[in-house]
Amino acid sequence: MGLKAGWAAALLDQVQGMGPWAPAIFMAVYVLACVLFVPASLLTLGAGALFGVIRGAIYVSIASVTGATAAFLIGRHLARDWVERKLQGSPRFAALRSAVGQGGWKIVILTRLSPAFPFNLLNYAFGVTEVRLSEYVAASWAGMLPGTVLYVYLGSLAGSLAGLGAEKHAKTPAEWLLYGIGLAATIAVTLYVTRLARTALERKTGTTPQPRRDEQ
Repeated sequence: MGLKAGWAAALLDQVQGMGPWAPAIFMAVYVLACVLFVPASLLTLGAGALFGVIRGAIYVSIASVTGATAAFLIGRHLARDWVERKLQGSPRFAALRSAVGQGGWKIVILTRLSPAFPFNLLNYAFGVTEVRLSEYVAASWAGMLPGTVLYVYLGSLAGSLAGLGAEKHAKTPAEWLLYGIGLAATIAVTLYVTRLARTALERKTGTTPQPRRDEQ
């Protein structure tokens, strides 16, 4: 991971020196990363090296949901016009917005499982959709949990913060499983959005699918 890993390790090394305040400082940094569009994958790995699997997964889970919720609320109430301008003209967002209007939490959880959707931007994008806050929070937590546990576990294998920059290891079965889940979620959300788009087009043009012979 090179320089990026070195930067994350240096930051987390400072957090480690905070003693009993380390968990709270770590979670605060993580929340800020979510809000400020800073990729947090290295922080997630660092949590494993710093706190171990169980505590690390708990801290990251709390911080990631808190950060995602903060960005969602900013996008909905404080920066809605800015978010909509940024996403204006994006076919992917238009399809996502339509899908959320009909699929709600199911779309949230699928996009959280899928690597095709950028995490930080998605937090703001969901803020300008019709999804309810409670559904967004619950679905985000559930959808992010598998990746959180895996990345924290991988970070714990480094043994120390300095080990985060070590050479890449062979992928574990858990990693392959997560990639498979991500691929399946990507396919599922793509098919769902495509079906909704086709239905919307049929409504707009006034056409309907022809009934099968056995239905006549």
